[in-house]
Amino acid sequence: MYWCKRYLIVSGFLLLSVVSCKRDSSTGRAATQFFDLKGYFSGEAARLAKLNPEISKTAVYNKQPETQKVHIANWTNELSMFSESDINKPAWRASYDVQSSDGFVTYKAKDPDLKTQDIVIKKNGGKIRWIFIYNHVRRTLFNIMLFESKETLTYFPDSLYQVQKRQSTRVLGINTYSIKGVLN
Repeated sequence: MYWCKRYLIVSGFLLLSVVSCKRDSSTGRAATQFFDLKGYFSGEAARLAKLNPEISKTAVYNKQPETQKVHIANWTNELSMFSESDINKPAWRASYDVQSSDGFVTYKAKDPDLKTQDIVIKKNGGKIRWIFIYNHVRRTLFNIMLFESKETLTYFPDSLYQVQKRQSTRVLGINTYSIKGVLN
């Protein structure tokens, strides 16, 4: 009985060691196939947190605007919609067409069911000048539209970020909102 418990403990320890070793090796940064939005906006969040600029932030909900001058406390949260549009998932390796020309890099979804449909990045001299993202989600049941969301995200480093969203639900109707932050 004693050797059985000892065998199970040793076997469990070895199994745990193998699994944890595998996890350790996979936590290293994998090579990204497409532009690393998540990494880029993580860097931008850290940079902007350090700068702590004053922002003229305008929020518009169903055509009702409100503008305030603020200092953003959590840039990671503020830019989360941008980083959540990252397309570097192993299952999506063949899901986007990539075109490059004249300082533009464009990623276009091949599948209309993918959330992130388009990403356009403008570079000049290796530096990012702006990023545009178009996301679209549509849910249907028996060919009846239940929910649709369209959003455009625009980011100009050191000057402006904007999120425009239009949601349509069968029950609640259409709602629109936008958030625009201008760095002062």
